[in-house]
Amino acid sequence: MEAETPGPTDVISVAIVDDHPFFRQGIRDVLNSQPGIVVVAESSDGEEALAMIATVHPDVVLMDVNLPTMNGMQVTQRIKNDHPDIAIIILTAYDDEEQIYRAIRIGASAYFAKDITPAQLVETIHLVAQGYYLIANKRMTQEETGQWLFELYRRYGISPEDTTFSPLTEREMEILQQIIEGLSNKEIALTLGISQQTVKNHVTSILAKLNRSDRTQAAIYALRHGWVRLPKQ
Repeated sequence: MEAETPGPTDVISVAIVDDHPFFRQGIRDVLNSQPGIVVVAESSDGEEALAMIATVHPDVVLMDVNLPTMNGMQVTQRIKNDHPDIAIIILTAYDDEEQIYRAIRIGASAYFAKDITPAQLVETIHLVAQGYYLIANKRMTQEETGQWLFELYRRYGISPEDTTFSPLTEREMEILQQIIEGLSNKEIALTLGISQQTVKNHVTSILAKLNRSDRTQAAIYALRHGWVRLPKQ
């Protein structure tokens, strides 16, 4: 299916989903200064974003990965399930190939680090609104993207987080967040009102599920997948 170029009078509506107000303001100011683009809604929360998008139905969504209540990858999949015509651009601090693959596989049209230039972002919005994909700075059609996904599938396959995103239980996620914040097993036990042994059992389960050898590796893995958030300074 060939992408269709919007007519000159078409205006692309954009929603911004990011929990940093200064970042949202900067993006909003850039986009609203562009002819043919208008920011119609903003959200700082994953679940709130779903309700907002269902109401506003923008053409393009700019999506952060690390969000409160529900991470951006989960929100992306939910949006694409309910509104397949909405194009989603992931903007995050991590842009390794495996993450890009997982984002495109669940329906994102582009994936960029947050240091993307304003000109590149504007161009990307126009391209994804036309039905193109932007992968590793290369414009691709739907067919080309399908071939790219097939090639990377051989390398990365489909792991549990592709469908459930986090293979961890709610309690394990809670403990992993405490680990990210630098708490010891004893401190986690006191904070959550459970025994140290229970914390140790959960940590063992976390390492096994994520196939990681220590707490630090598990924390980094979870951060890169957007399951937990860096503590605010």
